[in-house]
Amino acid sequence: MTPSSRTSGDGAKASVFVSVAPAEAFAIFTDEIDLWWRTGPRFRIAGKQRGRLAFESGVGGRLFETFGTRTFDVGRVTAWEPGARLAFEWRGVNFEPGQVTFVEVEFRGLGDGTMVSVTHRGWLGLPPDHPARHGHAAAAFDRMIGMWWGELLTGLREHVAAATAG
Repeated sequence: MTPSSRTSGDGAKASVFVSVAPAEAFAIFTDEIDLWWRTGPRFRIAGKQRGRLAFESGVGGRLFETFGTRTFDVGRVTAWEPGARLAFEWRGVNFEPGQVTFVEVEFRGLGDGTMVSVTHRGWLGLPPDHPARHGHAAAAFDRMIGMWWGELLTGLREHVAAATAG
């Protein structure tokens, strides 16, 4: 896993290598997101409850989390290119209407596996004192988001490794 950041305060990138082909990495990322995405209040809207995170496939599909009788739309898919690219809008639970950030996931074949790279940008569209920033600005915020995605992608790598260990 390789988190990196820019100094703009507008986003970060994290990457991980998984030992499956790009098409399979895409399918695992999207179809099995609930299995590899970390749990707990740092990563899930449901917090300590056990929610279910899922994508609806295709452009216009939702990324949503369901817990109890509630469903929260985390985002909308803007690009769905199996084995190559996934992009979606991202909304935190504390975002106001109209506030959105953007996530792009690239799947690049590399040797006997796939480099999965996530870029999360658009944070400059939120006010500097927005709760999602946790008091961080610019480069410090980029690092925090990069590390957050790095932890999530570690979950993806571990899930793929366990599934292919057979």
